[in-house]
Amino acid sequence: MNDNLSKYVGWVLIALMGLSAIFGVLFYTGAITESFLLRWSYILLVAGIIIAIASPIYSYVQNPQNAVKLLISVGIVAVVAIISYSLAGNSFSEIKLEQMKITEHTSKLVGMGLLFTYITAGFAILAVIYSSVSKLLK
Repeated sequence: MNDNLSKYVGWVLIALMGLSAIFGVLFYTGAITESFLLRWSYILLVAGIIIAIASPIYSYVQNPQNAVKLLISVGIVAVVAIISYSLAGNSFSEIKLEQMKITEHTSKLVGMGLLFTYITAGFAILAVIYSSVSKLLK
């Protein structure tokens, strides 16, 4: 988004951040309740999802040849998710699952989420190291 739209989206995000800071101060002074702050977080979540989905779509409409990179990225994420799900397991007994009021499938999904986070964090750390080393060698 190299046009005016990106500038407007940036200003909207800055305004949302400013409002969030104001609401945070008002919450800690007791002027607003936690239910208002929770509703505000839902609004921010929806706004973030809309912007996160709309930005790449707009970018690919403007420059369609970059869609291949998007498909490769989505494929890599899908492969990591499948690997995480296949490695995840349930380490709790039936009694412990009953106490926590979850199912075996839920336990496996939580394990998958943790493994997915660990794998992607590892990739991010490797990317930072690679970037730093390649910058030093240039």
